[in-house]
Amino acid sequence: MYDLLAGLSVIEASSFVASPTAGLYCAQMGAEVIRVDQIGGGPDFRRWPVTAANDSLYWENLNRAKKSVALDLGRPEGRELLQELVRATGQFVTNFPVGGFLSHDTLAEGRADLITVRVMGWADGSPALDYTVNNSVGYPMLTGAGPDPVNHVLPAWDLLTGAYAAFALLAAIQRRNVSGEGCEVRLPLSDVAIGTVANLGGVAEVLYSGANRPRLGNAVYGLFGRDFVTRDGRRTMIVVVTPRQWTNLVAALGLGDAIAAIESDRGVSFAADDGLRFDHRDALYPLFERAIAARDHDDLAAAFDAGGIVHSPYRTMYDAVQDPALVADNPIFGAADNPSGFAYPAAGAFSTIPQAKRHSPRAAPLNGQHSEEVLADRLSLSSGEIARLIDAGIVGVASCKK
Repeated sequence: MYDLLAGLSVIEASSFVASPTAGLYCAQMGAEVIRVDQIGGGPDFRRWPVTAANDSLYWENLNRAKKSVALDLGRPEGRELLQELVRATGQFVTNFPVGGFLSHDTLAEGRADLITVRVMGWADGSPALDYTVNNSVGYPMLTGAGPDPVNHVLPAWDLLTGAYAAFALLAAIQRRNVSGEGCEVRLPLSDVAIGTVANLGGVAEVLYSGANRPRLGNAVYGLFGRDFVTRDGRRTMIVVVTPRQWTNLVAALGLGDAIAAIESDRGVSFAADDGLRFDHRDALYPLFERAIAARDHDDLAAAFDAGGIVHSPYRTMYDAVQDPALVADNPIFGAADNPSGFAYPAAGAFSTIPQAKRHSPRAAPLNGQHSEEVLADRLSLSSGEIARLIDAGIVGVASCKK
């Protein structure tokens, strides 16, 4: 947690990954992010992974450091309260549909300089999820050895969209600071996905070649990079990106003469050309397989580290969590009083700012935990009016922690 965005308030009405991620990143940098949900929780409130008590570990981590207002959004008065909160605040992040009671035009009727950032599936408003968008842009047909497609378990497009949404919000605020104008930023997952494909050269590549890239399994396209198995059965990934790394890798494995023989036979030099190492992988891979299979992992790892060679053994997520460098000794993690009651390291801001104080991660809110506070502060509702709304079931408040 940092205080870089102190003074900025954002209303968030969202569910699942992309839109909540945008709010999370803003909150981790010090913004006041007020999440508005249906009383009892939105559609992702119990999303897996969950504890034995059915508390969502997913939800309490994507919503850290936020405030929570609970409203009955199925009733006109509840929807009107959300609209008024958005207008009173001026910044809104959502994945609700373009039309309806949260349309930008409707909200901006009472706040001309309103900024709305709207996460969408497809640009035409039709729904999509990370996993369907990923299929649409072709990555599962590049993943694995084939012939079947391989779905990626990481929701990459959701996460990229969430990060881009946070960036777009701040960009729109900067524009408003100069011009005084509000706007709606629409951000479809599909555009983030195909735009990223284009930024990485993928659109140009297939149009230039007239064909799809071949499936390579665990090999890295255009580089010398692949998984290998050591003598003690450890599978490790090795990737070379610089001439120095290549030279040191060859030396560490004692393959200088064998590599020179291939270069002489094929009339090439691998010293400074990533593409040639990739093109001639049919000759190089067997050499490296034999050399690596003759050494134990720890011995190789020490030699690779000394040579600045990029490598990593494959391990489970449980193993990764036990790595002090990743979690226990990593300053992005800290303790928080989690709603689930389960104590575990909580992630804060990913960036480190040496010139600023890092604050500990904060807990996610209980559903409706800040309803009374926010309605009083933002809408100047009296305690009597708030009590009436609570009694009528239009406003929800948090029950006691377990």
